[in-house]
Amino acid sequence: MTELRPELLQMLRKFRMRAPLDEGDEEALLGLPYRMQTIEPGVYFVREGERPDRSCLIVSGFAYRHKVTIEGARQIVSVHIPGDFIDLESAMLNVADHNIQTLTRCELAFVPGSAIRELAMAHPNVGMAMWIDTLIDASVFREWVVNVGRRDARSRIAHLLCEFARRLEVAGLAEQYGYQLPMTQEQLADATGLTPVHVNRVLRALDREGLIERDRRYVGIPDWEPLRRVAGFSETYLHLDQVRSAA
Repeated sequence: MTELRPELLQMLRKFRMRAPLDEGDEEALLGLPYRMQTIEPGVYFVREGERPDRSCLIVSGFAYRHKVTIEGARQIVSVHIPGDFIDLESAMLNVADHNIQTLTRCELAFVPGSAIRELAMAHPNVGMAMWIDTLIDASVFREWVVNVGRRDARSRIAHLLCEFARRLEVAGLAEQYGYQLPMTQEQLADATGLTPVHVNRVLRALDREGLIERDRRYVGIPDWEPLRRVAGFSETYLHLDQVRSAA
């Protein structure tokens, strides 16, 4: 059995939840070559227009994908957590079509794209796990489009808070309905199409109504159902049944 490499264990745990893996699949995953790098908050490690030759696994910390308009306005399109292979598409696509930047201090494992392609071809179950992972990313993207395009400000913020709660809980990174929010109000604004001032007003209103409890970056949800109703939140798009069926 391949020696356990702690940097890859979160990835292995996640892929076990995406598709059935046998011992050979797991050994091959743990045998991936990678280079570790610690990156400070706010640093780009993928830029739109680049020709990447590697993909990146988040070992610790948080990162996000975003696009920038010709006028310089930023739209955050997804947030990623430890255990996420944030840009598996870099192993297949020739040119990056978006930016990826650290939200917090991150430990990242950079894996050559050629190694990912070879692994997926040699181990179909691993390829299936990666495929499912990218399909779930696409499902989350669709929900974020609806969030920005069709929900009011209160529902947008509530929906994002609900999503973080469930994703972090499933990943073992939060207590039930309580977690450290990795985003500033400016970043929340760029994820929801609002201004930072508007985000602040909504968060204060949700706090006053008892729907959330805040202590600096900590967000607690004292009663899940009322916040879920405000958000119109259904976790179907997170495909948590995929997790349960493979657990």
